Order: sequence, then C-alpha cells, then structure tokens
Amino acid sequence: MLEKEMYFNKKIFFIIFFSFLTNNVSASIKENIINKFKNIENISFNFEQNINGKIENGNCTIEYPKKIYCKYDLGNQKILVSNGKSLVIKTSSSYYLYPLDKTPLDSILNKDFLLQKIKKLKERNLGENFVNYRFIENENEINLFFDKKTFNLIGWQTVDIYQNVSITYLSSIKRNQKLNKKLFVLPKQN
Repeated sequence: MLEKEMYFNKKIFFIIFFSFLTNNVSASIKENIINKFKNIENISFNFEQNINGKIENGNCTIEYPKKIYCKYDLGNQKILVSNGKSLVIKTSSSYYLYPLDKTPLDSILNKDFLLQKIKKLKERNLGENFVNYRFIENENEINLFFDKKTFNLIGWQTVDIYQNVSITYLSSIKRNQKLNKKLFVLPKQN
C-alpha cells in the first residue's frame, strides 16, 4: 500500500512540476513578446497578403501609433496610407478614403492597445515556432501571430463583419529605422 501511495505522490509531483514548467515557458514567451513589442517605434517589412484567396505582395512601414505606408508590387501602383486618422487606398485608377477607426487596422496599428490585449489574453501555441493571440474588436476578429524564437510580430489575420478574411504575412522585418515623416501624408485624389 505504501508503495502505491509513493508512486501516486511521484506522479502528482511530476504533473504539477511539468504544469508549472509549461506555464513558466508560456509566461516567458508572452513576457518576451511584450518587452520586445514595447521597444518598437516603427517596423518595415515585406508582406504577402491574401484577401479571400487573392494574393498581393509589397512592402510596408508602420510607425506607432496608427501610421502605415504600403506599396504593392502591382502594375496599378497601389498604395495604402494611414496618417493615424484616415486610411487611403489609391491605385492609378481609383481612390478610397476611410476613417481609420472603421477598419481592423485601427486596432492593429495601435501598439498600446495591442500590448494591453496581449497581457490579458491566453496565447495559442501553433506548433514549435509560432504563438497566436485572438480577440474581437468593433465586430472584427483579429488574430496576431508572433515568432516564438525572435518574438517578432510575423503577421495578422482579420475577419470583418462581412466575413472577408485577410491574412498578412511579414518577412524581412526591420525595427526602429529612421523614417521620412512625409511617408504618412495622405496622397491626393487624381
């Protein structure tokens, strides 16, 4: 009987020990993501964007809070620009102006907001390399993806109220570069 009790106690000890170890590793990943993200003023990156199966590529620069400039590798000279209040999507033949706060980018481009969300959320491990944080804001589902090794933001996925799915993957990420402030001036309509 004593032998069974000792076996049971060892088993309980190992379960508690590994649970504690797993929680510490998870907390460590979250803490590292938060610490790295706190120290970012801006990021530049290449991207691949998939919107409902249509794939586009280009490069972007984000300056926190809420500014972005993206140039797409398309023949129609597509750019996306936010000055922190409005968002413009311009091509050689079209011009769309939106209030930024009516788009999922309003949340994605707000570093302080994201840090508060990440602190409160439980992450989902996606294999050995990635971690995900999911939340809903203004009727938009937003998923953020981070690399477990570098703690970099490596992408996001949004689902808007119309069920449009947009997935953006980041690569060649550069942090805290010297930026031209004119980059975030909204382009004029042709």
